[in-house]
Amino acid sequence: MERFYTDFSAIEGTNCYCSADSADRIRKILSALPLHAFHCIGTGDYHYQTLFWLERIEEPFSLILFDHHPDDQPGAFGTELLSCGGWVARARRLPALRADRWIRDAADFPALDTLPDLPVYISLDLDVLSEAYARTDWDQGAMTLDELSGALRMLSGARRILGVDLCGGSTPEKGASPADLALNAATGETLYGLFRDLI
Repeated sequence: MERFYTDFSAIEGTNCYCSADSADRIRKILSALPLHAFHCIGTGDYHYQTLFWLERIEEPFSLILFDHHPDDQPGAFGTELLSCGGWVARARRLPALRADRWIRDAADFPALDTLPDLPVYISLDLDVLSEAYARTDWDQGAMTLDELSGALRMLSGARRILGVDLCGGSTPEKGASPADLALNAATGETLYGLFRDLI
């Protein structure tokens, strides 16, 4: 599975909320990239980008979200403006999406056993991990990297993976230190390593 990095922070109307015009522009750019890949999509402010990958899936599938936040909340500016905190609600309208599971900590892992027998798309937010494994600009969970890695190994062994994306972390502009950036990069490398050899 190849890895791709995207950064749309220079496009106006994309930070936390994404305007309709900017969304169409991003969709056009992403159309040149394969769905079946490991997509590094930037900070959690751009997690809504997952929706654009899910829109390309035509066969029935399940979404698995590893995130400290559910990302299905109504936006402050209405339900139709796409946001980093509300994109899952939009994803649930997709005709091919049959099930979704929000995994916040290891206690939620049994929910993965109740998934239908379908291929899966996996979306990862670093804020699901404790600060020992990632540093983000949102409040974080308590999951360990070993716990997350174990769940991902189980999924990749039991299900066909349609695609994976990773977001989270922080930036120097938001106060991230070189040590924070190095920790996040190392964790990202570990997570990518779990999927690197998937065909």
